[in-house]
Amino acid sequence: MYLKGRLGLESARVPHADRHGMMWLAYGNLSVRDGTLVFQTAGFDGVPAGRYDIPFQVISFLLLGPGTTVTHDALRLMSRHHTGLFAVGEAGVRLYASLPKPPDESKRARRHATLWGDERRRLDAVRRMYAWRLGELVPSADIAVLRGIEGARAKETYRQLAAQFGITWRGRRYDRENPLMTDMPNQAINHAAVACYAAAAVAVNAVGCIPQLGFIHEDSGEAFNLDIADLFRDSFTIPVAFQAVKSVNPSQPDTLERTVRKLASAELRKAKLISVMIDRIKELIDADDHDRLA
Repeated sequence: MYLKGRLGLESARVPHADRHGMMWLAYGNLSVRDGTLVFQTAGFDGVPAGRYDIPFQVISFLLLGPGTTVTHDALRLMSRHHTGLFAVGEAGVRLYASLPKPPDESKRARRHATLWGDERRRLDAVRRMYAWRLGELVPSADIAVLRGIEGARAKETYRQLAAQFGITWRGRRYDRENPLMTDMPNQAINHAAVACYAAAAVAVNAVGCIPQLGFIHEDSGEAFNLDIADLFRDSFTIPVAFQAVKSVNPSQPDTLERTVRKLASAELRKAKLISVMIDRIKELIDADDHDRLA
């Protein structure tokens, strides 16, 4: 592959399966100079003040923290190369997304809409996702029953993984208005969930599905992204969060978010999470009628 530009990547269209996770930026300006994405920062999280070239074509998405501005040229360049851009609030808990441009064709979006609009097919999709999350196909076709079973399994998963990582677990607690007003394991889960959600948003966009049409989640404008992110809660979000808690010195809780981001980025690369998510979405949306669950 011939790659032009100062970083050798100006015209590259690297598949997400071959990219390297995410990058966190804060307190600076993201712009374009000489065809290269550049971040000028006052310094953050131990990164010295200065100007940094960003290899945007070989990462799946950027997380932009507080104090960050973005130029029109930067948005255009990232959109052209299908690199996700997510603006996150203080401590990385609240998330706002500016995704790449829409896909070139609508075939899978139309298929997605057809499944969502047909009651029988939609229920099949729900049961398929719960089967992936639970590790088995549950006979019940009642969504309320499936949610109850999954909720009970989730509590046990939290307990088992906490014991595995050797941390104290007192239950899942999340205050949307005060996300930092909880213990370290719950804060870590919030941070890891942001990374997992961002990966899911990139995957959903990459295959051309419709974020608003969730099968399990319903009210959110990003319902399908949440559906996909939840498929990887047990294998990605919780382990990353609990490993971070185990690694952080309790006397330095301010390093928790940074630790979660580093671990999440490494795991995104190692597991090729976005590629796995893309395959799951295709399997779900492209399932034929003869694949209907019993």
